Amino acid sequence: MNEITRISHHDYVQWFRNSSPYINAHRGRTFVVMFSGDAVDHDHFQHIVHDLALLNSLGIRLVLVHGARPQISARLADHHLDTHFEANSRITDSAALSTVLDAVGAIRLRIEGLFSMGLANSPMHNASIQVVNGNFVVAKPVGVRDGFDYQHTGEVRRIQVAAIREQLDIGNVVLLSPVGCSPTGELFNLNSEEVASTAAIALNADKIIFMGGESGVTDESGQLVRQMTPQEAGKFIAGADLSQEDQARQLVAACHAASNGVARAHLIDFADDGALLKELFTRDGCGTMVTRDVYENIRGAWIEDVGGILELIEPLESAGVLVRRSRELLESEIKRFTIIERDGMVIGCAALYPYDDGKLGELACVAVHPDYRNSQRGRQLLEHIERRARQQGMKELFVLTTQTAHWFQELGFSASDVDVLPGEKKQLYNLQRNSKVFRKPI
Repeated sequence: MNEITRISHHDYVQWFRNSSPYINAHRGRTFVVMFSGDAVDHDHFQHIVHDLALLNSLGIRLVLVHGARPQISARLADHHLDTHFEANSRITDSAALSTVLDAVGAIRLRIEGLFSMGLANSPMHNASIQVVNGNFVVAKPVGVRDGFDYQHTGEVRRIQVAAIREQLDIGNVVLLSPVGCSPTGELFNLNSEEVASTAAIALNADKIIFMGGESGVTDESGQLVRQMTPQEAGKFIAGADLSQEDQARQLVAACHAASNGVARAHLIDFADDGALLKELFTRDGCGTMVTRDVYENIRGAWIEDVGGILELIEPLESAGVLVRRSRELLESEIKRFTIIERDGMVIGCAALYPYDDGKLGELACVAVHPDYRNSQRGRQLLEHIERRARQQGMKELFVLTTQTAHWFQELGFSASDVDVLPGEKKQLYNLQRNSKVFRKPI
């Protein structure tokens, strides 16, 4: 085995091991996945179907929603039919409705065909996945608004939750289209993003994932925004010039879902091969997540965090960067620790010990996960510890370090001497370790 192959296999094993917590967490959960009409026409769409089949095999309950906007527009053009949009919705007359049904029907059949693949040399060999569609979406007409009669353009009235759950319970994949039936038997052209978000809310889904033409939302400097609250996303929509109308619709739908009970909404790029797996089975993902909960936060440590802290600091202890701590000692001192938690994983920690009747504090056991050491997490930890120290009445911090002296100096610490350590700490000073002492007034 050559070196490149060995490294590739090692990376694969590490990725698979790191994905196991997500595999366990996602099993039995309900995910709504919406992919745009552009995604259906993309060269990677077959790969997307393979990835969805993999999610199904891992026990994830899938509700899929497809778009059809470009396919409808193409068929209208072929028939020399003109339609226009109002409030980002297509005005659908009787002639246009026929092309809508034609386009949606063709997409449905294509998706069913791709899920039926079972060749021995394909990723879906022996998958045996049943895709079920039907009158799961009850619609109502938009009616006349601002003087415009939307005719056969509709809105979602309700989702047939019991019927969908019945299919999910037996392992089937449910496919929803942007066409709904009214109680009077009429058909209406719907907004696929609305179908997806309404279905996710009604089903109490754990996630909703929008596969559009962008890798999530970017800020003014072009940097990907990894995480947003619904409130932040709402402000962004109001003040930003989003690059595509599709992205605007998806972000609005993500906010709607996240504000109404869906824990997490994701925006990813369908053209990024494997984006669905990267978003769901890696810690940082590859798109933008709108979440009602705090995905990453700094907080005081709990006894349940001991295992995560040990896993974080053990490599640094082995390298001699940190003084070794036993589980028993860590458990007894856990209230001294502050951690950074990201999606349930401890990625940073630091401890604060009081001396001199609480006027002086020791900053100790500062550690950040290797994947986040260039992301200001250490600085955030220090700022949090300093605020905590000031609240406790401390006037100064000191730290002992062997290998990170420059980092502490960059953050305002000044070199000092062992003699200035408080008596209790001076007695415990390890001459063999020869740690340098730094102090910082706060």
